[in-house]
Amino acid sequence: MAQHLQTGEGWRLGWRPAAPEFRGLLGGNDWAVELTEAELDDFCRLATQLAETMQAMASELMDEENLTCELESDRIWIAGTGQPAAFELRFMLLTGRQAEGGWPAEVVPALLQAIPRLRSF
Repeated sequence: MAQHLQTGEGWRLGWRPAAPEFRGLLGGNDWAVELTEAELDDFCRLATQLAETMQAMASELMDEENLTCELESDRIWIAGTGQPAAFELRFMLLTGRQAEGGWPAEVVPALLQAIPRLRSF
């Protein structure tokens, strides 16, 4: 079964297209949760939008100000908290499995950079 797993210090992002139900994976150092394709699609889309929104707010903030940005679909909720260039990212599944997780600010840039490459293999 073909699969693709991207990893970095403190994060994991996976795609297994031949899996019957749970084709995606989100994880950290000590946790992981499998996602349906629709949940993974929503996570990737919302995380990218959140990063763009945080960056767009950079010119509106004082140096010491933090912000929190939340986005959600009917499947997943995500939030970024911190500075536009360094924010922690959290998510919560809104489906029957009720999973949640997150990553500290220092690993989020690498995780976000991995999203566009996830299905390119």
